[in-house]
Amino acid sequence: KSSVQTIGEEQIQNPYTELLVLKGHQDIVRFLVQIDDCRFASAGDDGIIFLWNAQTGEKLYELHGHTHKITAIASFSSSNVTEEKTDVIITASADRTVIVWDCTSGRQVQKVSCFHSTVKCLAVLQRLNVWLSGGSDLCVWNQKLDLLCKTSHLTDAGISALVELPKNCVAAAVGKELIIFRLSTSNNGSEVWNILEVKRLVDHQDNISSLVSVNDLTFVTGSHIGELIVWDALDWTKQASECNFWDSSVHPDVQPEIKLSQSPHETSVQHLTSDEECVFAGVGKGIYVYNLQMKRVIACQRTAHDSSVLHIEKLPNRQLISCSEDGSVRIWELREKQQLPAEPVPTGFFNMWGFGRANKQANQAAKKMQENTPVYFLELVGDLIGHSSAVQMFLYFGELGLATCSADHLIILWKDGERESSLRSLTLFQKLAQNGDLQLKL
Repeated sequence: KSSVQTIGEEQIQNPYTELLVLKGHQDIVRFLVQIDDCRFASAGDDGIIFLWNAQTGEKLYELHGHTHKITAIASFSSSNVTEEKTDVIITASADRTVIVWDCTSGRQVQKVSCFHSTVKCLAVLQRLNVWLSGGSDLCVWNQKLDLLCKTSHLTDAGISALVELPKNCVAAAVGKELIIFRLSTSNNGSEVWNILEVKRLVDHQDNISSLVSVNDLTFVTGSHIGELIVWDALDWTKQASECNFWDSSVHPDVQPEIKLSQSPHETSVQHLTSDEECVFAGVGKGIYVYNLQMKRVIACQRTAHDSSVLHIEKLPNRQLISCSEDGSVRIWELREKQQLPAEPVPTGFFNMWGFGRANKQANQAAKKMQENTPVYFLELVGDLIGHSSAVQMFLYFGELGLATCSADHLIILWKDGERESSLRSLTLFQKLAQNGDLQLKL
């Protein structure tokens, strides 16, 4: 029997009671990227990019130019000399090309076909007004996709993820290594750029699977064997680390599962997201909330889904949304647990999970800190059932709702039912009022 939480039909805290199904893709839809407050783009294995209206679900453009699946996508807003704002998206494909698209006209602005291997990730450095593409090389481009500079061939594995750091630096995940590069320009005003490798961080024991920036001081990485490392973004030193998320030999809420071994599929850090206070990690089938100040996990759901969590986001309130290979999208709320004075409190992450030993003095100090620290838990408050296959990722549009994409070739817009109903009523009243005025004039 599955140990995953279930929720009944009465989902009082789930506002997403209406859905719009958007069709057009012919294969797995892997990527969604937000263009502005009401537009987004979708892309996947069919090599086609669609632009959509998040309010109405209208298909704005269908962009053809790639011959193989899309491997990365990013959006960018730029201002030219006349200060006119232009929204563009850039797409990379397994056909070893990168294309820049104008979101207003749906026109192909520029195409580059000089890559020796597939571009696996894209990053926009807004402060420097440049793009980065990562594959077997790290390349720097301007808005017109003119190549400014590139690194020499790195490894056969290539760059799988990029994140911007302060002082014109970037962190690139290359297999188990994290490589820090610094970008520089010439002082004579000419557009001559250089990439300098300044440090290699080799603390991970397995390939890095997720990389996220917290703020200008901190970034976090996760690996396939469940390692999470918190880094200083200025001097690139390791600030904290956690391992063995799946090992729950001591946990107050969940019965430990008896298993002889853990497969990498169950322990991999699939996705990381963050606010200023916590890092939220999708690890295997579970969700973990790691507090950066306390340097420990403060809440978790070890079996949040039946299959691996592929994407997780923190909403502006205390809610989280996660999606999974099992086709589900779930809403969680981070709540504070009411503790009885006599209730024993775990003395820290490592002891809670049966990992490592602490001396008696450290134990007492940790226990004292814990007694004054609230304990949190994740409660399931909504379950969005609509997709028939793995949900790859989603975008949150605030009051406009939620957009999800899936291996079932579909995109679903999830809408707040009460809001949509009141909008329809308002539109109806306005039409009736207009008709009434028209009749009075006649």
